[in-house]
Amino acid sequence: MATDSLPPKFAVVFDFDGLIVDSETPEFEAHRQIFAEHGVELTAEEWRGEVGIWSATRNWFAKLGEIIGRPVDSNALREEKRRRFWRVIKMEPLPGVRALLDELHAAAVPLALASSAEASWINRATAELDVTRYFRTIVTGDDVTHRKPHPEGYLLAARRLGIAPDRCVAIEDSQPGIVAAKAAGMKAIAIPNWLTAEHDLDAADLRVASAAELSMAVLAKLTTDGAE
Repeated sequence: MATDSLPPKFAVVFDFDGLIVDSETPEFEAHRQIFAEHGVELTAEEWRGEVGIWSATRNWFAKLGEIIGRPVDSNALREEKRRRFWRVIKMEPLPGVRALLDELHAAAVPLALASSAEASWINRATAELDVTRYFRTIVTGDDVTHRKPHPEGYLLAARRLGIAPDRCVAIEDSQPGIVAAKAAGMKAIAIPNWLTAEHDLDAADLRVASAAELSMAVLAKLTTDGAE
């Protein structure tokens, strides 16, 4: 095959939570249950506005204490939240994710993961899902000073891959993630879930219902002609 007939070199950077695995639903449900046991309703509407913003999850139990008018043991509640989270999470990739990873990996497309979450969670979850092997580099919140919607994580992923940001396609599920990817100079694809479907995702270059709608050809086209 002639060199000029080869597809242009590009890379794909994946978000993790809510994109590769549905961790957002059990995270919300664990918090909702704990709030309910304290007589407080936590709605999906309240929660979805802060999906994708890492610092928000650390403030929920302080907020609970403010609502009920007395201090709560935030550390104990976080531990209880973790126990409930691990009881209900389904550790399997979301629809189309495995097939897309397989296709891109087989074609030697450089792949990275860029998440704002802690390395301890990302390392455990990617191992249990058997997806670690797909990624040439994994960037977590522990690797950056500024998490999403700041572009630092995406820029670091591109630098580690050795691919210019404008030759990268980021795949995200939330508004903060899309903002981060676009600020890094990348093309961005939105795959919203039930908690992020009402986020403002207009900045994305493409929006699809699941990774099953994506392929190497679709991703490569974004780095050449852009989304139609």
